[in-house]
Amino acid sequence: MSAGAPRGAGGEGRGAGGLRASLSGLTTRGRSFLAAGVAAALCAYVLGQGELLRVGLLLAVLPLVCVLTLHRTRHRVSGSRRLTPVRVPAGSEARVRLRMENVSRLPTGLLMLQDRVPYVLGPRPRFVLDRVEPGGRREVSYRVRSDLRGRYPLGPLQLRLTDPFGLVELTRSFSTYDTLTVIPRTEALPPVRLTGETSGYGDGSRRSLALAGDDDVIPRGYRRGDDLRRVHWRSTARYGELMVRREEQPQRSKATVLLDTRGVAFEGAGPDSAFEWAVSGAASALVHLLEQGFSVRLLTDTGTSVPGDGGGFSSGGQESAEAAGLMMDTLAVVGHSDGAGLSRAYDAVRSGGGNGGGGFGGAGGDGLLIAFFGDLDDVQTELAAKMRVRCGGAVAFVLDSALWAGRPSRVEARVRRLRDAGWTALAAPPGVAFGELWRQAGNAPLGTGTSGGWG
Repeated sequence: MSAGAPRGAGGEGRGAGGLRASLSGLTTRGRSFLAAGVAAALCAYVLGQGELLRVGLLLAVLPLVCVLTLHRTRHRVSGSRRLTPVRVPAGSEARVRLRMENVSRLPTGLLMLQDRVPYVLGPRPRFVLDRVEPGGRREVSYRVRSDLRGRYPLGPLQLRLTDPFGLVELTRSFSTYDTLTVIPRTEALPPVRLTGETSGYGDGSRRSLALAGDDDVIPRGYRRGDDLRRVHWRSTARYGELMVRREEQPQRSKATVLLDTRGVAFEGAGPDSAFEWAVSGAASALVHLLEQGFSVRLLTDTGTSVPGDGGGFSSGGQESAEAAGLMMDTLAVVGHSDGAGLSRAYDAVRSGGGNGGGGFGGAGGDGLLIAFFGDLDDVQTELAAKMRVRCGGAVAFVLDSALWAGRPSRVEARVRRLRDAGWTALAAPPGVAFGELWRQAGNAPLGTGTSGGWG
């Protein structure tokens, strides 16, 4: 469902399950009317009072008529929900619009509308709608907001129908629901030059020519719509069919964003934890690199690569937009893994393709690797250092739990070892803006890094 598209509730409510269930919808007033009517009828029969019998029958029949009326209109109230947008950053609001339509030939009574939402999105919205004329509709709206990323169901929609006298109240539940995806917060990053980029995205365009000269041309067959000025006549005479020169092809830079999700590598939880900082930083880097024209993939310590098709990297155009949505949806629900090491991520970087193949183009390829590491012991530091040889450039942000907890930390030693291996490595202390670290990474010389003055 596209953003803002209405989500119908099917045109009928899942209702009370028969007339017996409708009778159970009698309110205290309705039950009192029914009991009073039955008692009056019995007394009239015993005492032989015809007038009292009429009163008793009126009191007893009125709530039963209301039950039958609401039972008949049970399937004649439709509802729909419109969620705009369906994907929002943490801390931002989304608007939900509810529309109820009376598709019967009878007016409704008082309608009480309630939508089910998770508690993290706020209080459960409730609305009271006045009488809806036949064919009429009513629209109401409310806002939802969450500081925690994730996927949250909205619905099902519940509708409480009442008669004008308040004798019967029935609850209807519609069958459909929507899903709100709360993605990590992203930060606009400054356009810096990172080692490993293919020159051209942001500073100019490097192109690989498909032909080196007139004698070394690599032509292809003519296709309808090709410019006739591109026809290569020598190849046409050689092959006996129209051949055209290949266009210059832009060489898209590749970048991998590696997110360490090991549960043993992070302490604490909540929006201000180190892990949430890493997830938000990874999301910001992904968005920025896609805007700069990179082919990007998201890789975790489990070796899982997103997107999984096309060699694990986004391609371009519409596919790139879809891949961006898929990666952000993945980050919206990513949690801690059970892994204790980075061996799977190392294998994915070494093979260059994660779960989908492809890669950096061989040892020492021109791909850019941006990693967000948690706690690193000596073994994992050495493993992370070895990842550098497969990339044209590598930037690491190290989030040490001891540093975030204010305890003595060995993060400087870890950062120094990564720098010695050719990484541009930076320690990420609590409270620092990712944009500032990104700017420092762009200003750092190759194979160096800085802790930014934090220790």
